[in-house]
Amino acid sequence: MSENLNATDENALVNGDSKITIHFSLTLADGTPVDGTADGEPMTFSMGDGTMISAFEDMILGMAIGERRQSSMEPRETFGYPDEANHHWLEKEKFDGFGELSEGLMVDFDTPSGDHLPGVIMEIQEQQILVDFNHPLAGHEVIFTVEVLKIHA
Repeated sequence: MSENLNATDENALVNGDSKITIHFSLTLADGTPVDGTADGEPMTFSMGDGTMISAFEDMILGMAIGERRQSSMEPRETFGYPDEANHHWLEKEKFDGFGELSEGLMVDFDTPSGDHLPGVIMEIQEQQILVDFNHPLAGHEVIFTVEVLKIHA
């Protein structure tokens, strides 16, 4: 039996097993835009696949096609609080190939498992560089806005 992934059920509601297509925006509490899809292609993902944080998924549970919702979320619900244990001194030679380095620059590191880990340069010394590996939005209240465009059957 084949499944039509483009079919929608007009009466469906988003649940924990849904594959959905949405437009969303993520802003800081002061209105500074951080991420979103409104000016581009909508985003399709399956609930629980790790694409979106759990607080966002909790926010959209029960939504219907065409419904819009906005929610302000505290750091404990989203990206956590900054933790000094995530500040690490690295040998300067590890930055060969990164180009010109400066404090505040975000750099992307590859982990042994092949994942990417962003870090922000906090301090540059002669032999070492202090990098903050906290999530860039750690400590920030954020506002998610979402519109459900499609719930795939």
